[in-house]
Amino acid sequence: MAGKDIDRVRARSAWETVKESPVITAIAVAPVVLVLGVVWALTNGFVAFVLLALLGVGIVIGGKLLK
Repeated sequence: MAGKDIDRVRARSAWETVKESPVITAIAVAPVVLVLGVVWALTNGFVAFVLLALLGVGIVIGGKLLK
């Protein structure tokens, strides 16, 4: 049960940071958006979508491995 509480606290803290300072969020997300935009421009939207999906899977698997 304690693990779920910690995740809720972290999620709420992250959401509060986004609400209080969207500029920090934009700076953190900008490199991902830039890379996806370049991939989209050089190839097509499908390849960019696949890359985004792979990044998402990698983040989820990486997060589970770190716990």
